Amino acid sequence: MEEGNPTLKLYSHPMSSCARRVRLALNLKGLKYDCINVIPLEDPELLKINPMGYVPALVDGTTVVSDSSAILLYLEEKYPQHALLPQDLVKKSINYQVTSIVSSSIQPRQNTNIVNYIGEIIGPDEKLPWAQHHIRNGFVALEKLLVNYAAKYATGDEIYLADLYLAPQIYNAIYLYKLDMTEFPTLLKLNKTYSETPSFQQIMFETLQHAG
Repeated sequence: MEEGNPTLKLYSHPMSSCARRVRLALNLKGLKYDCINVIPLEDPELLKINPMGYVPALVDGTTVVSDSSAILLYLEEKYPQHALLPQDLVKKSINYQVTSIVSSSIQPRQNTNIVNYIGEIIGPDEKLPWAQHHIRNGFVALEKLLVNYAAKYATGDEIYLADLYLAPQIYNAIYLYKLDMTEFPTLLKLNKTYSETPSFQQIMFETLQHAG
């Protein structure tokens, strides 16, 4: 990783797909940062800088930015190396749509806290079907959206914002929630590329290790 801003600190957790998006962006941009793994909602140091208690939270000198989408936009504005969005307006719009589908229609509904809550109020046997149902609904939309745009990566031969959202989400679907991916050939192809991309490999491996 290239020398970057030594004041960057990222409060993270290996199982957080939102934190993984940001770590992937930091790696792509060659930014040096300290990754501080914490327990969301509990860690006192995290609660001081983000009262919501969620990861990720980025500290850049005296600036604190929480929420992965806000952090990624901040990084793109301040550190323009390796742009996270293509210049082509149509492809840029596809990136925006992918990030919206993942961040609003999939990830919140398969969040560990939500899935565990479903287990408490309905029953433990409903946890996996709940997560699979909502991931599948989002993947149906993503497959249709990307089928005519995906190449090596989601919107071409370069890694862009859509890939940072897709890689952790597809990974979760396959390895944590055991979703049958046969109806999503485009997403499967992208997942294969992500698994072979060095800047993605270590972060995904850490997640699998933590899941045990």
